[in-house]
Amino acid sequence: MAEPNSARFIIAFNKIEKALKEIIASKDYVTFFRSIELAKKKNATVRKYEDDLREFADLRNAIVHHRTSTEYVIAEPHMEIVELIEQIEELLSRPVTVGTMFARTVHVFDAEDSLAKVLRIVRGHTFTQWPVYENGVFSGLITGGGIARWLVETQDEKVISREITRMRDILKHEKDGRNHRFIASATSVYEAEEIFKQSVMEGGGLEALLITQNGKKEEKLTGIITPIDLIKIE
Repeated sequence: MAEPNSARFIIAFNKIEKALKEIIASKDYVTFFRSIELAKKKNATVRKYEDDLREFADLRNAIVHHRTSTEYVIAEPHMEIVELIEQIEELLSRPVTVGTMFARTVHVFDAEDSLAKVLRIVRGHTFTQWPVYENGVFSGLITGGGIARWLVETQDEKVISREITRMRDILKHEKDGRNHRFIASATSVYEAEEIFKQSVMEGGGLEALLITQNGKKEEKLTGIITPIDLIKIE
């Protein structure tokens, strides 16, 4: 016999309650609603599903406090509600990180590389953000916009040679480091989504999040996220 929806709902709710308590690191009793308030300050997943969590609390109270017997409950959740709360419980208990979803081999270039060389390498690829290093040290991120600005600002020169132009020359036309940000691989995908949205609200030009183990630029790149990648985040 299939487990009742209400039973599945309560199981998932209890797991969420435990997850919230772990997020806020509380050893004392805290109400579910208060846990949400405290946890959303630390956790992007809680912020994303805050309204759902509050509705779950009301439904849980209806199920637990108004039941007339152990066999009968006044509210039996619809299957889509049960599936949603189980999905959120999974996200809170086992967060999807950027290191898991967006790990990939990142093509990097040297500041001394010519524009012609870079264009030959990236031909046929879809990426338009190119991390540049000099003597093993991260120098900046070149974007399609940076190349466009370089073209505009050098149009009066008699000869614009892709063989002579170096990556360091184009870096001078980028946005002073405001086009990228380093994040740790353990960062939640929802936090990454928030970073991009915040950049838009502030009128910034963030074009990529660069992933390293601890979010430090001295570390090896293990992945990259661009705004178009946000469609992968449900």
